[in-house]
Amino acid sequence: MKVLSLIPPMTQLNTPYPSTAYLTGFLRSRGVDAVQEDLALALVLSFFTPEGIAEIRTEALNVVEENRSASINFFLDYFDAYQSTISPAIAFLQGRDSTLSHRINTREFLPEGPRFASLDVFEDEGSSDPLAWAFGALGSQDRARHLATLYLNDLADVLRDAVDDRFEFVRYAESLASSQPTFTPLADALKAEPTLMDLHLQALTIQAIERHQPNLVLLSVPFPGAMYAALRIAQVIKNTHPEIKIALGGGYVNTELRELSDVRIFDYVDFITLDSGERPLLSLIEYLEGKRSVERLVRTFMRDSSNKVQYLNWQEPDIPFEEVGTATWDGLPLDSYLSLLDMLNPMHRLWSDGRWNKLTVAHGCYWKKCSFCDVSLDYISRYETASASLLVDRIEQIVAETGQTGFHFVDEAAPPKALKALAEELIRRKVLISWWGNIRFEKTFTPELAELLAKSGCIAMSGGLEVASDRLLNLMKKGVSVEQVAQVTKGFSDAGILVHAYLMYGFPTQTVQETVDALEYVRQLFENGCIQSGFFHRFICTVHSPVGLNPQEYGIELIPLPETTFAKNDVAFIDPAGVDHDVLGQGLKKAVYNYMHGVGFDIKVQSWFDDSKIAIPKTSVPKNFIENALYQ
Repeated sequence: MKVLSLIPPMTQLNTPYPSTAYLTGFLRSRGVDAVQEDLALALVLSFFTPEGIAEIRTEALNVVEENRSASINFFLDYFDAYQSTISPAIAFLQGRDSTLSHRINTREFLPEGPRFASLDVFEDEGSSDPLAWAFGALGSQDRARHLATLYLNDLADVLRDAVDDRFEFVRYAESLASSQPTFTPLADALKAEPTLMDLHLQALTIQAIERHQPNLVLLSVPFPGAMYAALRIAQVIKNTHPEIKIALGGGYVNTELRELSDVRIFDYVDFITLDSGERPLLSLIEYLEGKRSVERLVRTFMRDSSNKVQYLNWQEPDIPFEEVGTATWDGLPLDSYLSLLDMLNPMHRLWSDGRWNKLTVAHGCYWKKCSFCDVSLDYISRYETASASLLVDRIEQIVAETGQTGFHFVDEAAPPKALKALAEELIRRKVLISWWGNIRFEKTFTPELAELLAKSGCIAMSGGLEVASDRLLNLMKKGVSVEQVAQVTKGFSDAGILVHAYLMYGFPTQTVQETVDALEYVRQLFENGCIQSGFFHRFICTVHSPVGLNPQEYGIELIPLPETTFAKNDVAFIDPAGVDHDVLGQGLKKAVYNYMHGVGFDIKVQSWFDDSKIAIPKTSVPKNFIENALYQ
């Protein structure tokens, strides 16, 4: 049995999405012939060649002139410049031609389309260099990577406007899959005439199948935006190699397809598995090899003999976290990923800049109380740890394989006790890595622990401040206060660790006053050096969260969902507070964007909402609240 795991478009371009690395490593540890490919990266790179640029031009010329966007018009006007610079620009972003930075920084080498207008936002009065404030005289590589990223973003806009309107670098075709009650939108899209994007993906799929000749293909779908492309991949495999079995899994499947009854999806895939994939895959492989009956499949959907969806869940324990093996990146083109620099902020850029080895410190979440989170699902609710010694063994093995010493610990919330033990083990064994991860800003993270983590190689931490309101933090059972978050984040910052805050607005019963006050807390956290990065997310109620399961406890009424046979996750609700949170979102994001670049602290927080067209109160937060919390 040969198993091929595929990463479908669109996921990160700077580093492989880790699911296939986890599964390939696990299957190999169990003696299975397992390989992997990243078709997300391959698809983008197939367009970013001189030949690909020419194909894009043909598509752009087919767009009726009056319907052409500014991006298309600029691309057509400067086509020769794009075609001649695309190969060197890609090589530079892949780290294979660093000296090109000098030419890129002249601002004469790359064509500069509409995306470059963003540079004007921070242009110093009287300065001829709008990036001087960010990079100074020494950051020539970073400056050039930012310019090259803007150049690629211009091309991505052309791809979206001229080739496939579903295209984005990360969230490709998201609207087709996210919380769709039926399979119909996806079915219609898959039956439609393939776009040039689809044709590229089909060719790449056929090449991968011919290269590996697998018996079983695993498609990992982490986000709604990857579902359409995953099914396009499955479609071409079924058309060309119907004997190959296809299994679908991943974060999107685990979250949204738990009540699946629409049998049409099985025209494309044979099996759909839920939650951690190790045990379901072992049972599936045994079934395909004739060693297990179909009734003994674990957490698996399939089509039965009467053309109905059947869910099989033989009760069998999951593979313990300590026994899942070590992830492997063998087979993935580690020298071909693009180190993009979208955001100039040094913390925010980590998500797209650099090739990070992804690793998990523990399975699930040790807190699992937050009311906005899917705490009822396995990836949160089943909490298991591994010893620090085993984790460092895995780290050493991954470094030896990849040659890369950067790690992103992708836990929902890495436990402080486990991080302390891991840091001590890294120091004891003199294993030198750089790492960052996600935590809860709880009081256990003392300044002393922050210093220890920094000494072990920690460079950054992200965590949830969420609504930045003590009333709402208590309501969502976050287990932290604004004052506590200030103290914990300051401890990290003082230890030289960058801090990103996940922020939220629109939580049930949140008032306009609380939103304005939350922004003032955030402003003070930035100004006092507690956090260096942040982002406001709109609260979404999901059916698997405490809010979705017990809405009356949060003072809201859910709007009944339509009959669902496919994806089910987001659920709308009626909030008696009656606040139009959507009109506040733009002001929140604009303010934080400025704070991340070190500007706008002297602007009154209510001023960021001038365009909201609703009455905005002044903040009720004392102007020195965070300062007092830090130095009381």
